Amino acid sequence: MRTIGLLGGMSWESSAHYYRLINQETRRRLGGTHSAPSVMVSVDFAAIEALQHAGDWVSLAGRMVDAAVQAERGGAELLVLCTNTMHKLADAMQQAISIALLHIADPVGQAIADQGLSRVGLLGTAFTMEQPFLRERLERNHGLQVITPAPEDRASIHRIIYDELVRGIVTDESRALYRAVMARLADSGAQAIILGCTEIMLLVDQADSPVPLFDTTTLHALAAVEAALAEGPS
Repeated sequence: MRTIGLLGGMSWESSAHYYRLINQETRRRLGGTHSAPSVMVSVDFAAIEALQHAGDWVSLAGRMVDAAVQAERGGAELLVLCTNTMHKLADAMQQAISIALLHIADPVGQAIADQGLSRVGLLGTAFTMEQPFLRERLERNHGLQVITPAPEDRASIHRIIYDELVRGIVTDESRALYRAVMARLADSGAQAIILGCTEIMLLVDQADSPVPLFDTTTLHALAAVEAALAEGPS
């Protein structure tokens, strides 16, 4: 099994779930006391968040490239970026390393397509919902039609992620708001909903949605194990 590089800390709350899911799946696949060989580079999210909201993606690209190179030098044989939003910089990171970066959109898009679904709602940070880097890859590579919530709902989704979920705060009030947003997306024709922020799975699960949910954290983690166990390049 190849060594998985985890680029985390954005936030550490979801990075901890990545680590748990990857090792649970490795034990399920290999049995016994097996766990996944891995290295993690974990950044300080306070600095990342400040640069995100300042719109300084040039500085962020430099930090992400440096972290990716650090993971490769530490022994990673494939790279998992444990956040949706920072996949905006996935191409720059991939160009800087010789190992494969497992893009978060691909296992998600494949899982949705495998279910015969085509019109999906996307929840995430405002960056993920409003910028094209995730939506366009899902549309181009997986034939999906991606819709997002109304502007006021996008603002609420974003606020809850940054003010609550990345801090480990989970409230019934916020869960009710997410439920209402998901119901409105379903009413707008969404056949399924992508939980396109790695913290959202801390707040809602399938029982909260009228349509199937596709959690990027879980699907990305499982795909990492699959890639690490595969023969040859990922």
